[in-house]
Amino acid sequence: MFLFFGGMLGGLIKLIYKVVGIVINEDGSGGWFPAIAILLILYVLYKNWLQFSSFVQGAKEKLPKTVSLRLISSALILIGIAPFI
Repeated sequence: MFLFFGGMLGGLIKLIYKVVGIVINEDGSGGWFPAIAILLILYVLYKNWLQFSSFVQGAKEKLPKTVSLRLISSALILIGIAPFI
């Protein structure tokens, strides 16, 4: 499931970069920033939504809103600065 959502997010980010006309150097450090951003987004998605629809037994707690907001904003910042690295 993470590969599916990660692939979809990666494709969406590449499409947005292509539409805007930005080329990311994927073999350098610039290609790592969108990948880290996708991992952050997937973590927030899992902790706030996906864990409640899975078969995992145990404590299920959502992330606090401030933590979710900080992680998502960090991911957006990483996506925004990737072309400039």
